[in-house]
Amino acid sequence: MTTVLVSGASVAGPALAFWLRRHGLTPTVIEKAPAPRAGGQAIDIRGVALDVADRMGLLAPLREVRTRMRGMSMLDGDGNELMRSTEHAMSSGRLDNDDIEVLREDLTALLFDRTRQDVEYVFGDSIATVRQDDHGVHVTFERGAPRTFDLVVGADGLHSTVRRLAFGPEKEFVHHLGTYLSVFTADNFLGLEDWQVWVREGHAGGGVYPVRGNTELRVNLGFEAEPIPYDHRDVDQQRRLVAEHCGGLRWEVPRLLDAMWKAPDFYFDAMAQVRMDTWSRGRVTLLGDAGYCASPLSGQGTSLALVGAYVLAAELAGHHAAGDHAAALARYEARMRPFVALNQALATENPGGPASEESLERAKNAITL
Repeated sequence: MTTVLVSGASVAGPALAFWLRRHGLTPTVIEKAPAPRAGGQAIDIRGVALDVADRMGLLAPLREVRTRMRGMSMLDGDGNELMRSTEHAMSSGRLDNDDIEVLREDLTALLFDRTRQDVEYVFGDSIATVRQDDHGVHVTFERGAPRTFDLVVGADGLHSTVRRLAFGPEKEFVHHLGTYLSVFTADNFLGLEDWQVWVREGHAGGGVYPVRGNTELRVNLGFEAEPIPYDHRDVDQQRRLVAEHCGGLRWEVPRLLDAMWKAPDFYFDAMAQVRMDTWSRGRVTLLGDAGYCASPLSGQGTSLALVGAYVLAAELAGHHAAGDHAAALARYEARMRPFVALNQALATENPGGPASEESLERAKNAITL
């Protein structure tokens, strides 16, 4: 039986584990966090990704926890309303389509719940080295004992450890898109009720929207900048960057910045894309953001992860009897690359604004399952 080590327990990793088990393969998911991660912004499940969610039996529970925005407002730097819409929301697009917007943590919780009984999860550890030969991939870990697997899949995000170990330094594949984003939770001191508010002035801006029955806010604050050297492990340094670049914003932003320093789920990173000539090297392959991050600016990262997991598992299962992992991985790339290309283009089509509805409709359905 084929054993597969999957690095990363956010969306792509557990989704892949679900389908590998469905096809009779044996996945192990390793995650450096001590438990499934909380926090994160609202994410979208669109187009063919809805079909994947349906085949997993997740559509009904996802609809139960979806966000329910009534609309949005855009403000200038002083908080004056420039426009409002009850047809669109900045975080999710049109409000009258079949797409589902949920909090990232709600999707990861559902995926974990669906897989925890028959998938081995190893939390609080990470891959240290990988060495391949004709018999498998020999893996050492930061904490656990060495193990050997038939395949290793990097589903460990933009700053993928698996990609670095198997393909080389991050700088060769990660392309900065000129923007940084922070996301964190705050109390709903604005009293928003299913309504988003976005503010922008100069090179900085952000937005807030209520979640959890309007009891909490998810705050997005970001700014445009060339690549900035910073320590990915130094959260206070990242908070200082946000305060420095967004401190000139007025309206309620000073209160949001105060809340940022208390938030236990603060996230910060560059908006970037991963572009690679190949996602596979021998018995190691990449999935989701690790191999083809489209950035949150595309609104399609989660859909790419879900669809990629489905396609990769199907190809591995289809070539399992012949033991031809190379053919499976080649077919996975051939099927996914046109889909990835169209979805990555969404992030660069209209810098500073959303892609056209026509482009989004074409991209989110540009693959046959």
